[in-house]
Amino acid sequence: MSTDRRNFLLAGGAAVAGLVTPNAAHADPADDARKFIADHEARVKPLEVRAGLAWWRANISGSEADFKLKEESQNQIDAALSDRAAFDRLKALKTAKDAGQLSDPILARQVTLLFLAYQEKQVAPELLRRITNKANAVEQQFNVFRARVDGRELPDSEVRNVLKNSADSAQRQRVWEASKQVGAVVEADLKELVALRNESARALGFPNFHAMTLTLNEQDGAELIKLFDELDTLTREPFTAAKTEIDDRLAKKYGVAPAALMPWHYHDPFFQESPAVFDANLDAPFARADITKLCVEFYRGIGLPVDDVIAKSDLLEKPGKSPHAFCTDIDREGDVRVLANIQPNEYWMGTMLHELGHAVYSSKNIPNKLPYVLRAEAHILTTEGVAMQFERFSKSRAWLEKMGVPLGTAPNAFEDAAARTQRNQLLIFSRWCQVMLRFEKGMYENPAQDLNKLWWDLVERYQNLKRPMGRNAPDYASKIHICSAPVYYHNYMMGQLFASQVHAAIARDLFKEADPKRVIYIGDRRVGEFMKDKVFAPGRTLDWKGLTRHATGADLNPAAFARDFRPG
Repeated sequence: MSTDRRNFLLAGGAAVAGLVTPNAAHADPADDARKFIADHEARVKPLEVRAGLAWWRANISGSEADFKLKEESQNQIDAALSDRAAFDRLKALKTAKDAGQLSDPILARQVTLLFLAYQEKQVAPELLRRITNKANAVEQQFNVFRARVDGRELPDSEVRNVLKNSADSAQRQRVWEASKQVGAVVEADLKELVALRNESARALGFPNFHAMTLTLNEQDGAELIKLFDELDTLTREPFTAAKTEIDDRLAKKYGVAPAALMPWHYHDPFFQESPAVFDANLDAPFARADITKLCVEFYRGIGLPVDDVIAKSDLLEKPGKSPHAFCTDIDREGDVRVLANIQPNEYWMGTMLHELGHAVYSSKNIPNKLPYVLRAEAHILTTEGVAMQFERFSKSRAWLEKMGVPLGTAPNAFEDAAARTQRNQLLIFSRWCQVMLRFEKGMYENPAQDLNKLWWDLVERYQNLKRPMGRNAPDYASKIHICSAPVYYHNYMMGQLFASQVHAAIARDLFKEADPKRVIYIGDRRVGEFMKDKVFAPGRTLDWKGLTRHATGADLNPAAFARDFRPG
């Protein structure tokens, strides 16, 4: 999964000091909106480009100096967005829009988005600086942290390798626990950050930061919980059946009873991915594959080339560098980059397809004719959905064979294992997202509660994992998104729904195929044209609900997603 600058630069900011509030007696709201937006755009781009480059450098180097520059650039944006006179002017424009005085939908949409962006920053400047400082410190701690086992530091790739391949339960436990040590490192700072974020939200009239963030991202908290309750009901039984099979296979591998399985037996630190329990080795086809080249050829073949993105990207592991992966759009004019730590396995094949999915849904393909404020993806969930839509091909036999990746002497076994793993992955990830959504909601609503207990209560309920006996450690704080991309994770799950729905629309409209699982896109430029027209072209002119209807002809719903995780 990617973490990127969407939460860092939500809609951009401008140094707006000196803007003159118009005389209400003669001002034309549309004319005033155009002037405000023009001034905003003229001033914001240098700030955002500077911030984007600083953010990129800090995640590459992990250095104190680069993180300080990143923090300073965010402070400049926050200072611009917190300008009270500018916000008062925006409030007047929003009132005019709500009264129907802005008939131009492009103007009206920009006013809405700018109002939300400025609204978040209408708190004391010192509070904004404290939030940025604390968030920056936590992010840097994650960047430089490496699990330490038996006196040796392990990079993230080695942690994953041990959890995926070691048959030694004691070693697995040591590595799993070591990977969680970052939680203790950042716990105090994270709790302070939660308090600061809540203080900011309450100052703006919201009950807490979680509720505020949903509102500012045009989402309704009650609707969100209703959707996730529906997903809980939809996935509970098939997940339980899938996990029972996984547990039986893992128990045999480790020589323990299924009831004795612990969180470190599940192949990744959070059980957010499907363990490799089937007969075929899904990593084997990628041992000698050029993952970057495969991605370049695939995206070029569907009419969405990414050669320029690759040229600007940083793709290999190094000390101090963020161990994760993300895509970032530096300037909304085509300077799009990916940070990754590629290893020759299926995980990184999927991850690169994912990050380059973000890349093609960016200013590379969002029309330059759109105003700057609208020249970005419609919403977090829609760009995550596009990334997930492409990511799924890393487990497709048909896709790999057509891309020229040898599957060895047992392609049928690979196909069966990959298909079952993909179905399990959708179920497992859905349950994991339940934990993340409900934990963050609970943490911001009541940060004084026992957060360790809340975390493991949710893990047990939704993932059916046992909490380690006697363990009382801030394992929740070892998940970077909780610290540096707050109230974000539910959008991954909604993105999965979007991915299934868009893919089903492509299968129906372009390929006339009733079974979307048979559609793999390779070499068909119609796919790129569909994505450009139906998903990318609107930019932010539509909200996420409007874009879903525009792209698929229906509201976001679990129907297509449910079809994707059912056998057959």
